[in-house]
Amino acid sequence: MSGSRLYSHFVPTPNKTWTAITGKRAAATPERDLSQLRAALTVFFALDGFVFAGWVARIPAIKDQTGASAGALGLALLCVSVGATATMMTTGWLCRRLGSHATTVGLAVLLSLSVTLPPLTHSALALGLVLLVFGTGFGGLNVAMNSAAVDLIAALRRPVMPSFHAAFSLGGMAGAGLGGLIADHLSPTRHLALLAAVGLVLAAGAGRTLLSVPPPSPPETAANPAAGASAGARRGPARGLVAVFGLIALCTAYGEGAMADWAALHLHQDLDASAGVAAAGYSVFALTMAIGRLSGTALLERLGQTTTLAAGGATAAAGMLLGALAPTVWLTLLGFAVTGLGLANLFPVAIARAGALTGPSGVAAASTLGYGGMLLGPPAIGFLADWLSLPAALTTVAALAAVAAVVAYATRNAAHPGAG
Repeated sequence: MSGSRLYSHFVPTPNKTWTAITGKRAAATPERDLSQLRAALTVFFALDGFVFAGWVARIPAIKDQTGASAGALGLALLCVSVGATATMMTTGWLCRRLGSHATTVGLAVLLSLSVTLPPLTHSALALGLVLLVFGTGFGGLNVAMNSAAVDLIAALRRPVMPSFHAAFSLGGMAGAGLGGLIADHLSPTRHLALLAAVGLVLAAGAGRTLLSVPPPSPPETAANPAAGASAGARRGPARGLVAVFGLIALCTAYGEGAMADWAALHLHQDLDASAGVAAAGYSVFALTMAIGRLSGTALLERLGQTTTLAAGGATAAAGMLLGALAPTVWLTLLGFAVTGLGLANLFPVAIARAGALTGPSGVAAASTLGYGGMLLGPPAIGFLADWLSLPAALTTVAALAAVAAVVAYATRNAAHPGAG
């Protein structure tokens, strides 16, 4: 079965019946509504990456301000992930109760406002507490906007989830770049207040579209109640598949977390790279990941989801083996670049498939497992580096990428029943 036919089998037929929100609003064509929703969701993904990366750029200054030790700062930063993972399942419930569009807008506002809080703290404890709030906004927004994206993908009948995650990556690169440019000219308080203002403006602009255009709904359940009952009967096995896709997300996020925290140190410590070249390690990885996500929709339409996942995992495994074990700086950078290309589409496709199976609860469950991988990666690499060596520890990224590829291939028939 071709990639496009396979995807069409996986997602429901778009709903052509649209309900006007108010009598004052002229009814738009479904195509125009879908285009507006796609543009608005792209803005929210970019906003998420922009605000988060801008905060990360000011961590050194916040450390100095709070007087936190390295260990205390590490515990405070862990609160971002704790807040994110703790709120993800709740966000899935909110999306079912209030709708993914309204939940996305509300959490984007929370994220934008909460980024102003860290500069107001003067101890590691206070910093950890406000980062719990920031993590809540960050993790919740990820679940809500991915849930909204899953509904839109079903209506578009195109696998466009990677393009949304590309917007997140590009927003992150913009936030990090801006942070580097103005870090020496603006205090953390003013810089993060500027981020909040940008975030609120973007949320207000894109939020108008999300709140005025109804989420597309599959016609099978609206026009055929028996289809809804059949879907309910399949929910049990679907939950097992959600766990499988969550495992793929975990393997991917493990690699992303490891690269963010350890790529530069590996280049500097093990290969004697200069500070500037070492810093380029993660930048190369992030850039190729963004490129891979921009091309992800075309790959999915051409190759299908299973092949894209399996090939991506295998590519990432090969790239990370090169990056971890190469004897020269430039071969290592090449390995990091290949790893970024390989990992690029694993997380977005896994989240999309989980969401298509069980809706917002599937997105929440798979995202929670994914963030578990991001929590696990950096400390696991550190422990193994002390026990063995950093290059040996980094090969675990390759091992988990290979696991993701094997799992994706092994579950191809379960994920697509009846697919050839």
